Amino acid sequence: MKRIIGLVVMVLLGSVTASAQTDRWQQRVKYKMDVSVDVSTHRFTGKQQLAYTNNSPDTLFRVFYHLYWNAFQPGSMMDQRSQELGKIGVSKDSKGNIKYDWDARVTDRISKLTPNEIGYQKVLSLRMNGRQLSWKTEGTILVVELDKPILPKSTVNFDMEFESQVPVQIRRSGRENSEGVDYSMSQWYPKMCEYDNEGWHPTPYIAREFYGVWGDYDVKITIDKKYVLAGTGYLQNPNQIGYGYEAPGTKVTRAAGKNLTWHFVAPNVHDFVWAADTDYKHITKKVDNFTAHFFYLENETTRSTWPQLAEMIPAAYAYIKKHFGAYPYEQYSFIQGGDGGMEYPMATLIMGNGKMNGLYNVAIHEWMHSWYQGMLATNESLYPWMDEGFTTFAEDLTIGNTIDSLKGNWHHEGSYNNYFRLVRSGFEEPISMHADHYHTNLAYGVSSYSKGAVFLEQLGYVIGAANRDAGLHRYYRDWRFKHPNARDFIRVMEKESGLQLDWYLQYMVNTTRHINYALDSIHEANGKTVVVIRNAGDFPMPIDLLVETKDGRKEMHYIPQSIMFGNKPNEDESVKRIVHDSWQWTQPSYRIVLDAPLSQIKSLEIDPSQRMADVDRSNNKAVSK
Repeated sequence: MKRIIGLVVMVLLGSVTASAQTDRWQQRVKYKMDVSVDVSTHRFTGKQQLAYTNNSPDTLFRVFYHLYWNAFQPGSMMDQRSQELGKIGVSKDSKGNIKYDWDARVTDRISKLTPNEIGYQKVLSLRMNGRQLSWKTEGTILVVELDKPILPKSTVNFDMEFESQVPVQIRRSGRENSEGVDYSMSQWYPKMCEYDNEGWHPTPYIAREFYGVWGDYDVKITIDKKYVLAGTGYLQNPNQIGYGYEAPGTKVTRAAGKNLTWHFVAPNVHDFVWAADTDYKHITKKVDNFTAHFFYLENETTRSTWPQLAEMIPAAYAYIKKHFGAYPYEQYSFIQGGDGGMEYPMATLIMGNGKMNGLYNVAIHEWMHSWYQGMLATNESLYPWMDEGFTTFAEDLTIGNTIDSLKGNWHHEGSYNNYFRLVRSGFEEPISMHADHYHTNLAYGVSSYSKGAVFLEQLGYVIGAANRDAGLHRYYRDWRFKHPNARDFIRVMEKESGLQLDWYLQYMVNTTRHINYALDSIHEANGKTVVVIRNAGDFPMPIDLLVETKDGRKEMHYIPQSIMFGNKPNEDESVKRIVHDSWQWTQPSYRIVLDAPLSQIKSLEIDPSQRMADVDRSNNKAVSK
């Protein structure tokens, strides 16, 4: 990508951020980094210049940096936590063997790392505005005491020198992953922690989520010229690099010597990832207003699957753009690397040797993070369900509507089933739990991914799917590049639907209360059918009751919850809908009188769409004999 394109995008995205700050202040960073990699020792040295703008109304007396790779040392918090979770039995297999709560990628591997296999990030010097600072390292956090405070609405300049050792690949980052990729370089540099209206977020790296400051990156990476690099940002010197970055027909003029310097710029992002391998194959695909890049190790499988993935991306993006908003950058890179799938601005690291359906699924999931982690970027540690859950919701819709064999299915059934299994397991915790502090990986995974997706699909049941979908567009328009929280999201949905939804947020996020509505009794009185619905759970909801008569007529009887202060729209104009008085949540049961004798009723069903996460659906339907 030519430099002028990168600069134009920086200006455009910068204007978006400036308008965002009129609603909620945000800190701002501008990184310039120059690193030199020694591939024989898997170490590199680096210089970092960081212009840090304090847009807050607060005076800052210290700052914090993340030193993520210090987690890959025996005795680290990540090591300790993984081993403790590995002692918890969460289920049994078909043979009765206990399944323990390991993250299978981590287990106890960190404890066994040798000195030349561990990861580390060491700060060698640190200055603010030219003055030397003092600091201390506490695991994966660098605590920096300032000799002079950073005043509100001011910018200071930090100059740092650091050195790092790339760990053996265990979790996300590292060298020599299981598919043979040489370097997966995520969380690779000392990164300023986020400071927002809730204060500092110096979250130790335990293995899960991230939160970063919006800013601009200018990164130079010097490495042996036999390596091909991929990552965040726009390459500024493609004609010196080659490897498929240069324009067709352009002559590549590499500098003499063993090494090459790759120069990237990335505007308005909150992180920077790169990967390197001597055997990367690089292909591209023009997609609407951007170019998709694909980097993979070619073998019998990938020789067909990765080019096929490239051909599938335009149709996927057409659906994504229509339903979730446009992608704002001019490139995105799908990179084989890491340990599964992990999202970063303008790029993802994904495992790449699997079958086509698995490759497509993980690629779409990680790419959808560009919306909920890349642009909207909630604090994932505090709200993992707003990132992983919303991404899962969007992934399932995108895949289900771009694969012919899946079209017409209900695409969220898997998320609901996972949630129900968690409820039955007894390990459920509120999804308001900090991502690192769940008692089990099981609870974290299902709560963040599956229950987060259920939150959105069930919200469509509460306010109407059309309102929910329009609300997602509004959320994208109003809150991208602004770090929204849960309350910000629900206010968007309240404005879009005209309904009160604070109760829904409270019950779904801050509790583990469960929905369980039942057909309590059905009898005839004075030639009419009387139906009593009971709230057998402890989570109030509006009710859709579908009545079907023996002559084939259908009626939807809708009972709004009183605390909604309104009704959702009729979602199916082909079925007559009767709106009843609101159900007061304090009432344990509700009585409906149908204008037909019991002998004419064929069936009654609470929530035929099954979007309501009712934990016991066995009592939701009655059929005449």
